[in-house]
Amino acid sequence: MERKESSKLNIAIIHPDLGIGGAERLIVDAAVELATRGHKVHVFTSHHDKTRCFEETVSGIFPVTVYGAFLPRHFFYRLHAVCAYLRCIFVALCVLFMHPTFDIILADQVSVVVPLMKFKKSSKVVFYCHFPDLLLAQHTTVLRKIYRKPIDYVEEITTGMADLTLVNSKFTASTFGKTFKHLHTRGIRPAVLYPAVNVDQFEKPTATKLNFLSINRFERKKNIELAISAFALLYTNRQNNIQGENENGVSLVIAGGFDKRLRENVEYLDELKNLADREGVSHRVRFITSCTTSERNNLLSECLCVLYTPQDEHFGIVPLEAMAAHKPVIACNSGGPVETVKNGVTGFLCDPSPQEFSTAMANFIRDPQMSETMGREARKHVTESFSTKIFGQRLNGYLIDAARGKRE
Repeated sequence: MERKESSKLNIAIIHPDLGIGGAERLIVDAAVELATRGHKVHVFTSHHDKTRCFEETVSGIFPVTVYGAFLPRHFFYRLHAVCAYLRCIFVALCVLFMHPTFDIILADQVSVVVPLMKFKKSSKVVFYCHFPDLLLAQHTTVLRKIYRKPIDYVEEITTGMADLTLVNSKFTASTFGKTFKHLHTRGIRPAVLYPAVNVDQFEKPTATKLNFLSINRFERKKNIELAISAFALLYTNRQNNIQGENENGVSLVIAGGFDKRLRENVEYLDELKNLADREGVSHRVRFITSCTTSERNNLLSECLCVLYTPQDEHFGIVPLEAMAAHKPVIACNSGGPVETVKNGVTGFLCDPSPQEFSTAMANFIRDPQMSETMGREARKHVTESFSTKIFGQRLNGYLIDAARGKRE
């Protein structure tokens, strides 16, 4: 059956918290790409701070409506999952009763909204699964296991109720099948839709400093301490071999999303600063919290390469942003980066150890020209496979086919 690419859809997007992060970047890119293709797009969320968000969400390209901002994110730093479910359910109920029928309802991260949206009989519900939440949550104590049991059950059941499920990588698709065994038995297979990056926002670097750059949210799962320990090892070796190094020498910049409302962000930043001090490199490590898009682009333009330290990351948008900015990436050899970074061509894939990361970093110190050579290949790679244009074409196709299937 021939696809009618000219079909215009009325699309609702439901996202839990429209802040700054990889998941939010994907949703913003999806909304922008769909809107530019003539679809009517409306984003619904439980939180949208106009002073801490992606610029596109306040530019007027598509409307953003907030419901349930008054609901708590936690109870005394506990019950985060329950609160997230309640907030998303409230958003879904508001969409259900206060807005007309949509052709497509695209929900992501929290699947509990899927059955509620199914009450809109003329709508097709698409769920974007970044990673099974039950694998991200802690099950370390008997009490936590009891607490998570019904939540994990609801996640699997409601995920299976979507008309179409998308995932962000082959790694996540594989994990999806192993985790949601009942869905796998029923023959439910997610389709892979890689996130993307707007390559046009990055200009070719004009100057490069001896800076290494780490970009991540200040969360422990991002393993940022690996970047500090690897840099400390590199710096110590460099000091032993080169005498008289001045203040314009090698340095590490750690930048990323930071929310003072989140206890982990505050605690982890302090932990990282203490680690840099213990490693003796605090004078060479600079921390930047919640930088703007233009500030991030400037940091990318100046660095030798980007260090991406999470292990088994389900995708990882940072490596794409780095490569789009003509910069190579040093990443862990697991998860999504294995599908996006071409080892030895656009960067290096390493075991998650300070020694391996430090060895890879030393290549760029010995031969800064390598940064430019790999950077050219990186830019070409992202443009051909991971641009927002490619992402938009694939998402548009999925949604048009989904909507037609519902109508027919």
